[in-house]
Amino acid sequence: MSSNQSLEFEVGQRLREQNLMFAAAESCTGGLLLHRLTNVPGSSAYVTGGIVAYSNAAKHSLLGVQEHTLNVFGAVSEQVAAAMARGVRAALGSQIGIGITGIAGPDGGTAEKPVGLTYIGLSTPDFSLVRRFVWEGDRVANKEASAEAALQMLLEYLMSGK
Repeated sequence: MSSNQSLEFEVGQRLREQNLMFAAAESCTGGLLLHRLTNVPGSSAYVTGGIVAYSNAAKHSLLGVQEHTLNVFGAVSEQVAAAMARGVRAALGSQIGIGITGIAGPDGGTAEKPVGLTYIGLSTPDFSLVRRFVWEGDRVANKEASAEAALQMLLEYLMSGK
């Protein structure tokens, strides 16, 4: 088992122990976070499902991200990551939701929002957190770094006792 796999196993074990269900809303990672979590046997005990919402229309229709939020802040923003996390939690009936939105590259970056910029939001009924990252890798490395950071955020939350 690689060190990456141990992270998925530990997250899964803690979700199971705390009797919590998890869902993910992924944009730039294209389902990589849930791919990693569901590589663990028995993950159906704590993974409700996920939504890959790549377009703004999908973010709005499937996750309930307000068009105003998308238009004012842009798809790659703290506000959208938080709304995606809340939206997937509500849509799939989970206690914990994560939303990931970013610019994987190699194109699409600007001075304000460079390639590698990623926001990851975590939402529970009484807790919300968004973290901002700027990865330096290529497209695949940026996707992998985002999924890894999301798993780490989830583990930190589960260990915090919130």
